[in-house]
Amino acid sequence: MGGRITVVGAGFAGLTALRTLRRHAPDAELTLVAPEAALHYLPGTIWIPAGLRSRADLVVPLDAFLRRERIAFHRARATGLSADARTLHTDAGDVANDGLIVATGARFIRKLPGIEHAIIPCEGVDAGEAIRDRLAALESGTLCFGFGSNPNEPIAMRGGPVFEFVFGIDTLLRKQRRRDRFRLVFFSPSEKPGQRLGEKAVGLILGEMRKRGIDTVLGEKPQRFEAGVVQLERTRLDSAMTVFMPGLTGQAWLDDTALPRSPGGFVQGDAQCRVPGVACTFVAGDGGSYPGPDWLPKQAHQADLQAEVAARNLLRTLRGEPADEAFTAELVCIVDTLDRGLLVTRKGDGGRALPPLRMMHWAKAAFEKRYLRRYR
Repeated sequence: MGGRITVVGAGFAGLTALRTLRRHAPDAELTLVAPEAALHYLPGTIWIPAGLRSRADLVVPLDAFLRRERIAFHRARATGLSADARTLHTDAGDVANDGLIVATGARFIRKLPGIEHAIIPCEGVDAGEAIRDRLAALESGTLCFGFGSNPNEPIAMRGGPVFEFVFGIDTLLRKQRRRDRFRLVFFSPSEKPGQRLGEKAVGLILGEMRKRGIDTVLGEKPQRFEAGVVQLERTRLDSAMTVFMPGLTGQAWLDDTALPRSPGGFVQGDAQCRVPGVACTFVAGDGGSYPGPDWLPKQAHQADLQAEVAARNLLRTLRGEPADEAFTAELVCIVDTLDRGLLVTRKGDGGRALPPLRMMHWAKAAFEKRYLRRYR
């Protein structure tokens, strides 16, 4: 099958969509639109402070992958979309398409006063390096870790990496024999942070914090950040370093489109990853809002599952066939502690959570190596 298909975004969802499209449509004219021909493997940033990963390990150039898969690259940022979605507007010119997959991910809500005083860990490799450098420069102090959500769409949050940073830094400081000089504090507006992981997982995570001497302040919303301070509703915390993950919302360029949006600002998608009311247009990954359980995660694994379905359903639509394949809601997470990992899975009504195991740390590293190999 031929046809012009545009994928916007070079993250997990975008690249998985392109691989799936090429596998099922060898003759299609595929175009990737992104600011950079590189995959930034953000799950690996948790290991930057300990020196287990560097920028070179986590930023993977895509030139070889694009050549192998015969994918055209349009270096640009999306700025808008025609009413029928057949023309994508960018800051480097328009890109016409017969089918479109929006995979530009989400952006963090930076509305809290003083948010510039916090390091947002999933904003990129720069953030991981900033945490590494700040920690190396400190002799002692209080280190604060927390995350928030989108008040209009509470499911739009990403808390797992914050758990990994707090556990990983605790482990690192112990290995450096200077843990006793630091107080580690985890704060959350929820009394049971990480509920999407399941009740057992919450118990394991909070239990691990108690075991490690990590203080918790739960049930208080952050009010503002200052240089050296985290101000919660009732508690004021001194902070030599603040690591905070705000809630998520849709990308700003979507405001200049007619695409339907969810209350939290995401592109509305259905169970088949279609954008309702817009022909031959699909959404995959963190930038979409989908039907599903209240624990439906915004994570790489779920983005991959959605991208595969979006690609196959788009091809079916272009062929005039029913596009009724639905994505699977599935959470798979290894909360890494630098030398061990807590495995958490959820699917349907079932799920499991295992205590920290050394083999899970190595499993996470092995998955990263295997995942990136396809793009190197």
